[in-house]
Amino acid sequence: MAANDQPFIIKKVKKAAHGHHGGAWKIAYADFVTAMMAFFLLLWLISMTTPEQKKGLADYFAPPNTSESTSGAVGVMGGQAFEELGAKVTSQETMDAMSAPETSSAGPQSDAKGGSNETGGNEEDSVKASPVEINSRLNQEFHAAAASIRQAWQAMPDITEMSDNLIVEETKDGLNIKILDQEGRPMFPEGSKYPFEQTRAAIATLAPILQKLSNQIDISGHTAAGATYPNPRYGAWDLSTDRANVVRAILGEFGLAEDRVRSVAGHATAAPMFPNDPYLAGNGRVEIVVNYAAPPVPANLGP
Repeated sequence: MAANDQPFIIKKVKKAAHGHHGGAWKIAYADFVTAMMAFFLLLWLISMTTPEQKKGLADYFAPPNTSESTSGAVGVMGGQAFEELGAKVTSQETMDAMSAPETSSAGPQSDAKGGSNETGGNEEDSVKASPVEINSRLNQEFHAAAASIRQAWQAMPDITEMSDNLIVEETKDGLNIKILDQEGRPMFPEGSKYPFEQTRAAIATLAPILQKLSNQIDISGHTAAGATYPNPRYGAWDLSTDRANVVRAILGEFGLAEDRVRSVAGHATAAPMFPNDPYLAGNGRVEIVVNYAAPPVPANLGP
């Protein structure tokens, strides 16, 4: 009986709940996924841009010591780009000016025959000065016209999405206005000489601005390579010429005088904008060039 009175020992083990592991890994994973999404979005944007847009973006982030020149259209570049050539030319002109011999402004100057010019100059100097003054005036007028064109286009909400198709450049030859196709966004229906309604509106805004300039205008049409034409008697030469002529007619309809147009021509695929890729859509375009006026020649200037 004594053995049966032995007490039973019951051991109870209390289990404590494990603590939380924390959520730091979730934040790190979310940052990783966000970075990967941004990376693939960047790759997609790069693949969708044209070579000229890539160049404009690269020039936009160029060092600020380069000279500023107007090119491009409204949009991400805002009609502005940077080119290194301007800085080089400026530095070279500065060196030439420093190395030029000094001339005395006092006293009469002697001419090539040993005589003196009592007026302090000669006819040749006055002839050389006139083109400089004319070019300076034209630069101001063309710069103002380019700004007016960009502002007129920006004020039109219907053509905001095709702003990259409209380019205004001030070149050494004059004011160059390009109306060009983009991949997936043409300015003319395929094979048609008549532009879309938005394109027509953009061309119409140019007429009153160009009419204020007293310079002659050249209009040229261009097409990209690789296009097919169902009519064997109507090809790239015909289409490029007809498009240039239609642009001339639209400008005339909205106020540009006929005597202001010097030439209307079609170049087909002979003068691509991107020679390395003649099949690129941007080669299809219509260019309107406002030429610098030739300086007047004095009546008493001999050969």
